[in-house]
Amino acid sequence: MTDTAAPAVKTGPRISGAFHRLLAFSGLIALVVAFSLASPNFMQTQNILAILQATSVNGVLAIAATLVIITGGIDLSVGTLMTFCAVIAGVILTYWGLPMPLGILGAILAGTASGLVSGTVIAKLKVPPFIATLGMMLILKGLSLVISGTRPIYFNDTPGFNQIALGSVVGQVFPAVPVPNGVMILFAVALLAAFVLGKTALGRYTFALGSNEEAVRLSGVNVDRWKIGVYAMAGGIVGVAGVLIASRLNSAQPALGQGYELDAIAAVVIGGTSLSGGRGTILGTLIGALIISVLANGLRILSVAQEWQTVVTGCIIILAVYADILRRRTL
Repeated sequence: MTDTAAPAVKTGPRISGAFHRLLAFSGLIALVVAFSLASPNFMQTQNILAILQATSVNGVLAIAATLVIITGGIDLSVGTLMTFCAVIAGVILTYWGLPMPLGILGAILAGTASGLVSGTVIAKLKVPPFIATLGMMLILKGLSLVISGTRPIYFNDTPGFNQIALGSVVGQVFPAVPVPNGVMILFAVALLAAFVLGKTALGRYTFALGSNEEAVRLSGVNVDRWKIGVYAMAGGIVGVAGVLIASRLNSAQPALGQGYELDAIAAVVIGGTSLSGGRGTILGTLIGALIISVLANGLRILSVAQEWQTVVTGCIIILAVYADILRRRTL
């Protein structure tokens, strides 16, 4: 048999996923209203732009995590992979002095290669995704420190690099709407990922693998190839996040990254993607990423200690997972 069509698999009633996204969006609106009433500083233009900037990096990471989680897997390495890709960009641009497009391409290729390795370990060696990506997380963290010599790599000699994330092409055309380039890149990545999931064979197999991998295998599909492809694509998307964080900071910080994977996974879960696989949307993930950013920003404005911000985020993740469990019981 050939891999021309994905097997029919049960995906559950569409209304359940739509309701979960509606619930998440309602929660986002409620948070915005609550923080706006609690502090007049929340709705200021600069603060809104800060929220959008924070969402751009976490949102791109969350999109990458969404692809993997829909297959029924998990990727704990997205945070340190983002840092590794930023370091690779720093080496190409600052150490080697090559043109900026090559630095961006190098970061994306580094992410794709890392995803390819993770996917191969999971698909071919049958190492559980949790363990494989945990090991990759530590490997990438160590490589980032080794390659950079444990020192930040600055992009001061690369004119315009910080404008990748902080500039505003939209603002040049419409001065009243200075949407950062990083946010536009997030939307572009989201559109690409949504297209792949909804209109391509890779997208169909992504959902099929998460719904019933064994049924896909028995239908004659090369499961390993498609699974590796998903991890490779997710890695390339993380490479984009690496460019964004490096541009935003105008430096590659080799010690940065660990912990970002938790926010990314939280955004995915809050957005309605099932941790058991087979169900999820990019739109839901974007809503989840905005909720994480709005929550962190609002609590910071209200002078809530960082420790309690972490507690609140953890509680929200547990509630989101419990909501997913309740939803699956109704299917």
